[in-house]
Amino acid sequence: MNPDIKIPTFNDALPIDLFLKSSRSYIYDDLRQFEHVFLRYLTGIHYDFNKPLALGTSSSDELVFLIASCWRLGIPFVPLDPELPGRERDLLFQELEIGLFINEGEYENSSGTSFATVDIDRFALSRILHPDFTPEEWVEEHKKHIHPEQFFGYFLTSGTTGVPKIVPLKRRQMLFSARGSAKNLQPGRNHLWLLSLPLHHIGGVSVILRSLLYGSGIYRTDGFDIARTVELLQRDSRLAAASLVPTMLNRLMDRTDFSVHDDFQAILLGGGPIAPSLVDQCFNRGIPIISSYGMTESCAQIAANPLMRVGDLSRPRKSVGRVFDPNSIEIRNQEGESVTDGESGLIWLRGPQLFDGYLNRENNFDDDNWFNTGDFGHLNEQNELFIESRRTDLIISGGENISPAEIEQALKNNFDIRDAAVVGIPDKEWGQRVVAIVTTEDDRPIDRNHIQAKLKEVLQSFKIPKEIIKTDFIPRTKTGKIKRDKVKDIFSK
Repeated sequence: MNPDIKIPTFNDALPIDLFLKSSRSYIYDDLRQFEHVFLRYLTGIHYDFNKPLALGTSSSDELVFLIASCWRLGIPFVPLDPELPGRERDLLFQELEIGLFINEGEYENSSGTSFATVDIDRFALSRILHPDFTPEEWVEEHKKHIHPEQFFGYFLTSGTTGVPKIVPLKRRQMLFSARGSAKNLQPGRNHLWLLSLPLHHIGGVSVILRSLLYGSGIYRTDGFDIARTVELLQRDSRLAAASLVPTMLNRLMDRTDFSVHDDFQAILLGGGPIAPSLVDQCFNRGIPIISSYGMTESCAQIAANPLMRVGDLSRPRKSVGRVFDPNSIEIRNQEGESVTDGESGLIWLRGPQLFDGYLNRENNFDDDNWFNTGDFGHLNEQNELFIESRRTDLIISGGENISPAEIEQALKNNFDIRDAAVVGIPDKEWGQRVVAIVTTEDDRPIDRNHIQAKLKEVLQSFKIPKEIIKTDFIPRTKTGKIKRDKVKDIFSK
């Protein structure tokens, strides 16, 4: 990192400030007490603090406390989907050489490596708060070894196809990410950020870590409950922000009674293609949103639009905003040459918020440390970014680059289609053939020929799906991304 760039700093919360709300409320002093118990436990098992600690449990208050404590104590952690297949988990443990696995229930280690295991119930908040403290001086001595270039976590990429890569993230990345985000959205003391995203993705974890840095609090829910979310955003004046993916927000917007209270700051929207029609709906109904762009490799959002409210016509609604300073962006063609404003190409990023490389994998950096995201987009004259296709989604048919998101939006705009997923499947003549699955309003039947004919009015002919199949649901990940490999399986049967 450029030594002239100053690492961001933040002020600590007060002990009496609200840290976490769910079925109970906890203050920052509760977190301090938890840290004492946690550190005493790790010392008691002679834990090697240089090894990562794996967290493989469902969302809970205890998991939030564990993630927060790992950050504050400088212990690297690996958040895992509790439903991760055992074979994949064992390979991950071998590669990372973890020191402890905190899990749910019984666990039989079949990874071939040695590490300690403990049930998360060992850290049940109802039993361990208000303990006999470890001396405060000892805790502070442990924290003296924390520095910005330390790895704070190891995350699996959330790609929907292929073998996930391991992304090591450093503390300085989170510090720059939090500072960039704060320019648009920063809850204050005793105000809350709604957390309903999974805690094995950077999107969910970043809500916890940003809140720690801002000195604000978290409102945790067990998954995404539409009715509960509507009630909270309408009535709880402490709720200042929420992180959602487009699928979640679409479901909220289907509710005619959905609104937010007067003091609510904004919904941070990311994690997938953001349809202009969704932005328009929010704009017209007075739902404040911040559309963003980011990835695991950039420690969540690295670009975002300033808050847009009713009457704000100053910014293009299809844009995801400018990249946060002091990071930089370039759009390049397939030959690696920079293109002019408005011209489409690959998105390259560089800066202190970018990771340093995948663990034990080939990396997409050039000699000047620019990272090739693999995503496609363009910049306008104001340096605002427009996303056209994400890296794993692009279809190449007859030499043409095709964005599935464009076709999916056209399908949803012009017919009684509720949801759509478009993929490319192997084709001897064209390389890939465009196909689609759809769900319809009230389970209505579809007329494929009629749909294809109407699509020709809004799309080029090579973008028209050659096959359209009606289905009961669109397979998606827990963060709302389409499982395109599962969609492809439908057409291989």
